Amino acid sequence: MTDPAAAPHDTRNSSPRIGRTPHRLRALALAAAAVVAVAGRPAAQAVAPAPPAPGVGAAMHARIVALTAPGMDGRATGSEGATKARAYIEAALRSTSVLPAGVDRFAQPFTATTKTGTKVPGVNLLARCPGRRADAPYLVVSAHYDHLGVRDGTVYPGADDNASGVALLLHVAERCAAQPFEHPLLLAFFDAEEQGLQGARAFVENPTVPRERLAVNLNFDMVSRSDAREIFVAGPGRWPRLAPLLTPAAKDAPIRVRFGHDTGGGQDDWTAQSDHGAFHAAGIPFVYLGVEDHADYHQPTDTADKIAPSFLDGVATVTLRVLAALDGATAFK
Repeated sequence: MTDPAAAPHDTRNSSPRIGRTPHRLRALALAAAAVVAVAGRPAAQAVAPAPPAPGVGAAMHARIVALTAPGMDGRATGSEGATKARAYIEAALRSTSVLPAGVDRFAQPFTATTKTGTKVPGVNLLARCPGRRADAPYLVVSAHYDHLGVRDGTVYPGADDNASGVALLLHVAERCAAQPFEHPLLLAFFDAEEQGLQGARAFVENPTVPRERLAVNLNFDMVSRSDAREIFVAGPGRWPRLAPLLTPAAKDAPIRVRFGHDTGGGQDDWTAQSDHGAFHAAGIPFVYLGVEDHADYHQPTDTADKIAPSFLDGVATVTLRVLAALDGATAFK
């Protein structure tokens, strides 16, 4: 998630240990579930997703370990660690059949500005997974790969924030390559999220596919740690047509699925607090998957050893359900 100190627009508490808070969520969940607008084809008619293969959580955990290994150095935008992270992600993408969708193969370079005003090179990585319907619009599935880097000689590894989202997005890439969806997917690994969603904004301003074909954004940010074994789905509070699509994804899920954190403004409203905010601001519906903050949020202690592969298994299952629901829709707003 975006560093409050680096993003003046961020309305969360400025303490790096607090950020999002869990108040008022049950009411928001009931409100989201109560929406009765119909969005295109009912979610029940969507092709049921195959469950993740055994060991998906362990494989995702291994990717998180790799992205937080010595030398990655917190993956700050413009750093050598970010370059190494991109090399790792590109290698993973090349091992599948997804196609480059950047301006230079997978890369979409842009100029980022740090909180001190320094200009640094930013690079989004973009891939395309064709769908079974050639005329269908894109589902943009995203996660940011940057984090806070090294501060005062201390590495901030960013395991949950957001190596976990990258690992989940790579799992989606593998799943789509093996079993395409009806819609094509645009897989976006954004840079400079921690500097104020700059990579996502660069893409929305200059998309590498026709702008009118961007149907919805599904964004992953902090998806791997929850003592309560729960994942939040935000978006229907802002885009009510999504509610009847997504509510079935929570039924009999292996982890608890809660709706909320997407209305009211303030620090409890996550609408503008990760890359989906750039899409929302441009009038493109979003769905965000993420956990609530924990004591290691934006701390050097956000490490891979605190992540349970069994929880990642559940997150992968819920993610494929959400994707199947979106894939079965013909309208999102």
